[in-house]
Amino acid sequence: MPNQKNNNQQNGQNVKENIKNTAGAAFNAVHSGLEATEDVAMNAVDATANAVNNVTNKVRNNNNNKQ
Repeated sequence: MPNQKNNNQQNGQNVKENIKNTAGAAFNAVHSGLEATEDVAMNAVDATANAVNNVTNKVRNNNNNKQ
């Protein structure tokens, strides 16, 4: 019986470690996905800011040329 108790304890540890490893991998995958989403969003913000700056500069230049 002592061997069976030790085996059960070891199996319990293995199950616990497997669950922790799986959860860790899942959290890492979600975190990576969020980082990728943030990168895409920040690139979109940068592109929008650049477009607004370009339009603003063109309007300024046109106004300066008219004077």
